Amino acid sequence: MIARERTENLMPAPGTAAALLTADAVRRHCGEVARPAIEGRSAHFRWQEERVPAVAAYVVDVIRERYPSLQVPVHSRWRHFEAGGIDRWAALAATHGLEGAAHRVERARAAVDLVIPSVLLDAGAGPEWRYREAASGQELARSEGLAVAGLHLFASGLLSSDRAQPLRADAVALARVRPDELARAFQAGPGNALVGLEGRAALLARLGAVMQSQPEWFGAPARLGNLVDAWRAMASGGRIAAAEVLATLLRALGAMWPGRIVQDGVPLGDCWRHPAASGGLVPFHKLTQWLAYSLLEPLADAGLTVTGLESLTGLPEYRNGGLLLDLGLLEARDPTFHTRVLAVDEPAVVEWRALTVVGLDRLAPPVRAALGLDAAAFPLARMLEGGTWAAGRKIAAARRAGGAPPVNVASDGTVF
Repeated sequence: MIARERTENLMPAPGTAAALLTADAVRRHCGEVARPAIEGRSAHFRWQEERVPAVAAYVVDVIRERYPSLQVPVHSRWRHFEAGGIDRWAALAATHGLEGAAHRVERARAAVDLVIPSVLLDAGAGPEWRYREAASGQELARSEGLAVAGLHLFASGLLSSDRAQPLRADAVALARVRPDELARAFQAGPGNALVGLEGRAALLARLGAVMQSQPEWFGAPARLGNLVDAWRAMASGGRIAAAEVLATLLRALGAMWPGRIVQDGVPLGDCWRHPAASGGLVPFHKLTQWLAYSLLEPLADAGLTVTGLESLTGLPEYRNGGLLLDLGLLEARDPTFHTRVLAVDEPAVVEWRALTVVGLDRLAPPVRAALGLDAAAFPLARMLEGGTWAAGRKIAAARRAGGAPPVNVASDGTVF
């Protein structure tokens, strides 16, 4: 699948455009952008350091409420598949004979086939949309509804070109998914509008094209699950660094996002301009880092241990970032920041996202101290799940009808 020497070039040289395709670059450049606010010099935000203990205490209360035993899983798409306490993936795998140790690698491939399209399709659903699951009788909205609908879409075999093997996502099938098929799968229509159906279908088609152009990652014929074999080949003694998993995703999926900044021929993805960042650019890679977190469980099923999880960052999106605004750790200097529609590339939005990354790092130590856990037992990925994302949703629901975030960013679905 992947030559051993091919992996030598995954970690880019400092100073190159590709060096922005790392979590280390996210943390470093976000720190540069955040520094003026923390020092009281930003034109966009006030940083209120004295609010850190109160925000940490709010997060701790949410963690203890949701996970009294403190057995908090990592923040990933798999939590949404389990909406309502139902282990849908285990049931689906068992139905198709993939349970047990003998099938763990193929089960991991199928899990990757499921989770990558699901993460990519998790753009905002809109306020009206609901998914009604026939088997459980549950009515689900937002991320949980999109996840469960996507799981049933996957189970139908629509993403596989081989009818004998429905639990696959291959390039041929992805490229031919039509908006009307997605509408049926997601129960979208009059009275149950799901925003962006055309865009979602186009995204799957673009994913298929990207896969076919990179057999070193996706194989031939191209299948998303073949990434498992690539990572197994890269691993040493059954261990692979989280930074390598992320680097693979950023390289393999970089061409997914047209219209973004390209430097030295390298697509930079979720990377935006800000004058306070060295080189004028600050990367976030929010969606791809969330995907990396969501691959931890399939890779573990394949027998791989992902090391260095602390190298990944918090996710700068509207729940984590909204938490900091709603609880006063951040204060916008311009009150219209909360009332007007914001462009994703404007400096204030870029700065807010950078402050979110830094803020999550600042919150982690007092949250761990209150829980009596260290960084090894409670990495950032568990704090996000326990955690800051849920706390952001909770405070939003308390502050605004419908739980809307405190900002309105016009996004194409690949950032928030």
